[in-house]
Amino acid sequence: MTPRNGSPNPSSYGICPPIKPMMARVRETPPRGEGWVYEPKWDGFRMIAYGGDPPRLDSRNGKTLLRYFPELRPALERLAPGTVVDGEILMVVDDMTQFDLLQMRIHPAESRISRLAEELPARLAAFDLLADAGESLLDAPYRTRRERLERVVGPLGAPWHLTPATGDFEEASRWFREFEPAGCDGIIAKRAGGAYRPGKREWIKWKHRRDADCVVGGYRIHKEGDRVGSLLLGLYNADGDLHFIGHTSGLSDQERIDLLPVLEQLRTEASFGGEGARAPGSVNRWTGQHSMAWIPIRPTLVVQISYDQLEGGRFRHATRLERWRTDKRPRDCTMDQLVRPEGMGFSEIVG
Repeated sequence: MTPRNGSPNPSSYGICPPIKPMMARVRETPPRGEGWVYEPKWDGFRMIAYGGDPPRLDSRNGKTLLRYFPELRPALERLAPGTVVDGEILMVVDDMTQFDLLQMRIHPAESRISRLAEELPARLAAFDLLADAGESLLDAPYRTRRERLERVVGPLGAPWHLTPATGDFEEASRWFREFEPAGCDGIIAKRAGGAYRPGKREWIKWKHRRDADCVVGGYRIHKEGDRVGSLLLGLYNADGDLHFIGHTSGLSDQERIDLLPVLEQLRTEASFGGEGARAPGSVNRWTGQHSMAWIPIRPTLVVQISYDQLEGGRFRHATRLERWRTDKRPRDCTMDQLVRPEGMGFSEIVG
């Protein structure tokens, strides 16, 4: 039965949507030993997919995503009514996931969404099964949910992909190294006997972490107005231009206050940029708008940061400030120090 508003009948799933996905806590060392199972963590949009009439595709916050990914409707319609799958929406180009291309889809214009859906359709990576044809599996152990998931999703074919899983820590360690070029930003560890607990952070995420020495090329003011909000980081490219590569905001309140007059003394007209070099404040090609206002400073300060992932010519996420490098010359902070791993492509991993 389908209610008048067009949403699936919650009772038909054996569980009541929207479901908050189970989450992971980040650790830099993975758990190991008997009873753990490991999966690659893909860089996409977390989703919960519901089979039914009509089908449903929710974000991790319960917002509908099907409007932005209309090409996935036929894939959802292959799920039996009352079936609920946990996974990721992915965009794959050159055999690796591309998060920026996913962000382009979140747009108010249907014409743009339709065009992008046709030019570059999204994919679905499934890693958990929460309900099977109306039978709730939330209390079932992970090993049972995984077996059922393989039977349900395995035969569906593209754009569905079944993410790999292993109970072998050595194999998971190899995945951690070799899957990164495909867009894997770490490994998720799950208890083989663990139930699915919506909204709880009981899985473990083992993430990549690397260091880099970066030049501080500018800063943004905190919303309080009397302190530093974030530091803008750069590295020199082969042409000698300072390329904006990301930001860090890991400062205490007192550090933010004390640092502001120091940076004000270094204000200048320009720091980042040059032919082929990225600069903050340039027009965002996804939104057509300028990023937040920032203040350039003379490139004299160096910080050591740690980062988890590169995407194109920038850090994918905010970085962590490790220490100030008063012993390092800014001009020695070049793009060459960034690690660009080699390994398997997405198609080799999921088939």
